Amino acid sequence: MKKGLTLVLAGVTSMGLAFSAFADDYITLASTTSTQNSGLFNAILPQFEDATGIDVRVVAVGTGQAFEIARRGDADSLLVHDTAGEKRFVENGFASERADVMYNDFVLIGPADDPANIAEAQSAAEAFAAIANAKAPFTSRGDDSGTNRAELRLWENAGVDPDGDWYRELGSGMGPTLNTAAAMDAYVMSDRATWVAFGNRQNLTLLFAGDEVLFNQYGCLLISEEKHPHLKHDLAEQWHNWLISENGQQAIADFKVDGQQLFFPNAK
Repeated sequence: MKKGLTLVLAGVTSMGLAFSAFADDYITLASTTSTQNSGLFNAILPQFEDATGIDVRVVAVGTGQAFEIARRGDADSLLVHDTAGEKRFVENGFASERADVMYNDFVLIGPADDPANIAEAQSAAEAFAAIANAKAPFTSRGDDSGTNRAELRLWENAGVDPDGDWYRELGSGMGPTLNTAAAMDAYVMSDRATWVAFGNRQNLTLLFAGDEVLFNQYGCLLISEEKHPHLKHDLAEQWHNWLISENGQQAIADFKVDGQQLFFPNAK
């Protein structure tokens, strides 16, 4: 009995070790709500996991929150869309490398009757100024996300300090912000991917796009091994390298919603 029990315990122990090793084959990725809500990760992560055996567990938050998670050492990898903030993150020693991965654009959404007449605007600055002049309801994410940071820069470019009852800072993700805009018949700035995938449009429509200042670049960062040696740097590097590889870039290009390509790979 003792010998049999020893063999059983040895088997259980070895199985436990195997399961523990398998359970460690994952990384935590801090990323944006736009990459998650659009369905991109549902499309590309299975391809990466099939190729490497590495599971990717996504924490989808605003870019500012994603930076903070990575800064604390609570994520193995970072995929966000605030190029200036990403470069500062590297310069401040929190990441060892940053790479362009893909891009799309921001768009201005609003009620179909367009009370601020932004569809006739010649530039994003003109469109934002028109909304402020009309005091038309505008819903802002207000969550320090990449989209929110870009929106605030665009108000500044338009010479507007958004304030007053017409401007609603929600502190929420892109999906809830679009839902609020739909309920209020308000203007809102969204990344194109989330807008295309959004199902509750009600009276909202895309009214302005195309200005080069609405360009929306996404970057992947390798977290500093010096600052956070406990992270799974080898696995995170495999994810990073796959994203910018031919296979990863093709997976991004192949992702479409209603026949529309939502992200355009541009790794160098």
